[in-house]
Amino acid sequence: MSQLASLPKVILGSASFGVFWVLAVFPSVPFLPIGRTAGALLSAALMILFHVINPDDAYASIDLPILGLLFATMVVGGYLKQAGMFAHLGRLLAWRCRPGGRDLLCRVCVVTALASALFTNDTCCVVLTEFVLQLAADRKLPAKPFLLALATSANIGSSATPIGNPQNLVIAFSSKISFVGFLLGVLPAMLAGMAVNMVLLLCMYWKDLAPGDMAAGNSKEMEMEDVVVVEEGSGLPSPPSTLVATGAGEEDDQESSISTKHRWFMECTERRRRVFLKSFAYVATAGMVVAYMMGLNMSWTAITTAVALVVADFRDAERCLGKVSYSLLVFFSGMFVTVSGFNKTGLPGAIWNVVAPYSRIDHVSGVTVLSLIILLLSNLASNVPTVLLMGDEVAASAATISEAAVRRSWLLLAWVSTVAGNLSLLGSAANLIVCEQARRAPRNAHDLTFWSHVVFGAPSTLLVTAVGIPLIGILNTA
Repeated sequence: MSQLASLPKVILGSASFGVFWVLAVFPSVPFLPIGRTAGALLSAALMILFHVINPDDAYASIDLPILGLLFATMVVGGYLKQAGMFAHLGRLLAWRCRPGGRDLLCRVCVVTALASALFTNDTCCVVLTEFVLQLAADRKLPAKPFLLALATSANIGSSATPIGNPQNLVIAFSSKISFVGFLLGVLPAMLAGMAVNMVLLLCMYWKDLAPGDMAAGNSKEMEMEDVVVVEEGSGLPSPPSTLVATGAGEEDDQESSISTKHRWFMECTERRRRVFLKSFAYVATAGMVVAYMMGLNMSWTAITTAVALVVADFRDAERCLGKVSYSLLVFFSGMFVTVSGFNKTGLPGAIWNVVAPYSRIDHVSGVTVLSLIILLLSNLASNVPTVLLMGDEVAASAATISEAAVRRSWLLLAWVSTVAGNLSLLGSAANLIVCEQARRAPRNAHDLTFWSHVVFGAPSTLLVTAVGIPLIGILNTA
C-alpha cells in the first residue's frame, strides 16, 4: 500500500505537476506562454525547490538509455531522409493508384502504419503530410479523410514496436521485454486495428472518395515521374572528348581540357559518394533492426548506427546533428524529474489503490476499467506521463496474478496508451504535427479542427482499442 507523504509535500508536489500538465496540454497559456519544454524544466525545478525530490534523486530519475535511443533514432532518421527513404514512401502511395480516393486512402493507412513502426509516428507525419495533401489536390479530393488516415494510422502503427513512439520506449526499458517479444505481442492487434480504422474511414467518407475528374491528377503524376527521372539521371555531363588543338592556341586548349576533365571527375566522385552513402544508410538501418531482433541493447545499437553513419559521411556532422530535436530531449528530462517527484508524494499510488481492485487484468471487467482509465489519463495528462505514472503500479498488480500477466499488462498499457492518442487532436504529438503541417502547407492547405477530428477519432479509438485488447490477451497468456 502506497503511503501519502506529508501534507505540504503532497500539495507542493501536486502544484508542480499541475504546472507541467497545464503547459504540456496548453503550451501557450496567456499567463505563462513559455511552451512545453520550458514548462517541463520549470516543473522539475519546482519539485527540487519545494524539496519534493532531492537533486541526486532528480538526476537519477532521468532515463539516459531512453534519451540516448531518442537522440540516435533522430540522427538515423535524418540520414534516411537524405537517402530518399521517405520520398520513396511518397512515390509508393501514388504508384499505379486507382481512380478516386478509396485506393489512395487504403494506401495511406497501410504505408503510414508500417512506416511508423520503424521510423516513429512523428517522423512519418512530418514527411508525409504535404505529399498526401498534394495527391489529394491532384485528384480533386477532400483533404480531411487523408489527414485523418495519416494521423490515426501513424499512432496505430507505432504501437507495434518499442521504437514506434516515446511511450513504447519507456515501456520496453521498464518491462525488459525484448524487441521481438514486443513486436509479436502487439503486431496482430496493430494489424487488426489498422484494418478497422481503414474500414471506418471508408464508411464515413465513401461518397467523398468516389472517382471524379482524374485528368489533372494523371497529368500531374506524369509530371512528377518526369521530375524524378530528371533528378536521378541529371547532374552529370558526359565525359569530354579529347580536344585536338593546333597552332598557338594548343596550350590554352590543353589547359581547358584538363580543367573540364577535373570538373567531370569531381562530379563523378560526388555522385559515387552519394550512392555509397544512400546504400550505406539503408544497410546500416537494416543492420540496426536485425540487432534489435537479436536482443542487443537498443540504446547502444541505435547510437552505434548513428555514429557509423556520421563516420561514413566523412564530413562535419554539425549539419545532421543540428536537425536533432534537442528541445524534445530536454522536455523528456524535465518530465522524468517531474513525474518522479509527483510519485514521491504518494498521491498516484493512493489513487491507484482505490481503483486497483476493479482493474485486475484477469477479468473482462477489470481490463475494461483499466483501459478506460488509461484512455482518460492519456488524453488528460498525455500518454508518456500516463505510462510513467501507471506502469509500475499496473505491473505490480499483475504480478499478484502471474508472471505472464505482468508481460500482458505492459503490452496492454502500450496498446491502449498509444491508440488513445487518436481520441482527440490533443491526444498525441502526431495529431498536432499533421494539423500544423496541413495548415501551413503551400498547396491544398487544410485546417483540421478539434471537433472535426473528434467526430471520427472518438469512435475509431474505442473500436480499435476494443478489437486489439482481446488479441493481446490471447497471444500473451503464456
